[in-house]
Amino acid sequence: MKTQLRARIQQGIDTLRDRGIVPADVTLPDFVVERPKDRSHGDFSTNAALLLAKPARTSPRNIAQALVDAIPTGDDIAAIDIAGPGFLNFRLAAGAWQDQLREIHRQAGRYGRNDSGRGHRAGVEYVSANPTGPLHVGHGRAAVIGDCIARVLAANGWDVTREFYYNDAGVQIENLARSVQARALGLVPGDAGWPEDGYRGEYIGDVASAYLRGETVEFEDHGVTATGDAQDLDAIRHFSVAYLRREQNADLAAYGVQFDVYFLESSLYADHKVEETVRGLVAHGHTYEEGGALWLRTTDFGDDKDRVMRKSDGTYTYFVPDVAYHLSKWQRGYERAITELGADHHGSLARVRAGLQALDAGIPQGWPEYVLHQMVTVMRGGEEVKLSKRAGSYLTLRDLVEEAGRDATRWFLLARKPDSQLVFDIDLARSQSLDNPVYYVQLSHARICGLWRQLRERGLAFDADNGLTQPLDLDNAATRNLLTELARYPDVVAAAGEHLEPHLITGYLHELAQAFQSYYNDHQFLVDDPDLRDARLALAQATRQVLANGLDLIGVSAPEAM
Repeated sequence: MKTQLRARIQQGIDTLRDRGIVPADVTLPDFVVERPKDRSHGDFSTNAALLLAKPARTSPRNIAQALVDAIPTGDDIAAIDIAGPGFLNFRLAAGAWQDQLREIHRQAGRYGRNDSGRGHRAGVEYVSANPTGPLHVGHGRAAVIGDCIARVLAANGWDVTREFYYNDAGVQIENLARSVQARALGLVPGDAGWPEDGYRGEYIGDVASAYLRGETVEFEDHGVTATGDAQDLDAIRHFSVAYLRREQNADLAAYGVQFDVYFLESSLYADHKVEETVRGLVAHGHTYEEGGALWLRTTDFGDDKDRVMRKSDGTYTYFVPDVAYHLSKWQRGYERAITELGADHHGSLARVRAGLQALDAGIPQGWPEYVLHQMVTVMRGGEEVKLSKRAGSYLTLRDLVEEAGRDATRWFLLARKPDSQLVFDIDLARSQSLDNPVYYVQLSHARICGLWRQLRERGLAFDADNGLTQPLDLDNAATRNLLTELARYPDVVAAAGEHLEPHLITGYLHELAQAFQSYYNDHQFLVDDPDLRDARLALAQATRQVLANGLDLIGVSAPEAM
């Protein structure tokens, strides 16, 4: 509807150009078509007349009237009003709303999706946790944000690859291996000989016991068998990483998150990609040596100071493999590369982008795109929950899902903009009350499904084709508000994909559920009049479809009964 209205406005502007009212050689700023904040002002509003006033050398209200006269209204625009300094407010006719309902019924599960990204590739990297322990709640927020970014991009037509980057090299992996070895040798945290930076959670004991038993860990596309030798640190390292990767994958799968690509940091060294990247940076003249270290002139690309790439001991700083990794994304054809990270990674973003620009590989400025999330505070009974017996020092994602359920956990961790801090109230997430937004939305879907059960129980019929031809009660505020909410779903999906803000879907679903509840309170559905019954059930069915589409887009179930 919005697209069609925009085309009508453009037709009106073209007519004003043809009439000489607006100069033909003037390029106009892009006008906006949006929904008025006050619904009583109409269904849509545009600032087109305000933008035309200056080139037309007349007042905004004068050009607004000329534009009103030039816009072809057809059968779907009931009225166009001029408001304020020259805004145009549109009120749609009943036929336009019925066309919208028919479109929802026709498209069904595809309603809200578009093809704007067709033919383009995007890679979304998220979670990317070190394989050193169970996933914590912050990883859970990253997982649902990244998963839903991938979902909304796909809904906008993009060819999306979901990617997990394993930091399986470095000091933390060494600490993991030594911690497991210590447990295999009979030590526990606090004993003399326990590694200074060792991991203390109970899971370390589980890994050590499995290693000593000679277990085989199967995950992704291969398996690793333990040797059982407590002195073989390399074998322990290899087995421990595999064991924890399997555990993390299982937790993410139970949480409704899966990946297409698992990329290992160690492969960048094994395949000499880090060295190739460094040679490329040196060749392009953006490096220098000082104090025995190799530096990158990141200040050439907007960083606040230059950064060390290779330390005097010959080891690379952590951002160098990140540059090599993101270069591989560009080489794999990702036109958009989105990386979801915790806000504590903010400092590394500029130097990674600087490294990519310094390679002179044709990578656009601002590539890759980053979505940073803030920390999560978990509350239960009015008190903060911090620790997990299993992990030792933090609350795990598995703990949260077991307490609150997958649907509520996904909803609550997604529901706010990523860069805002989030308080997860376990008591609210578990409650079956209208104050719980995910319960409220799911209940609305189930309530509509219940109408069809009641319909069968009473031996009544529903003719959708007939219902979609019956007049709508547009004088009823609840009816008009529900129709407006249904119509704006495609705009929400498009905005969520364009701005990488999938939390917009949760906010929309809650507003749609509220609009349906108001309509539900105002209307009887299973009335004796078949035409009236069909019309109301057709609207309810369209609402159920959009609720189901939106819930599917965020990976939350749409129950038929509650």
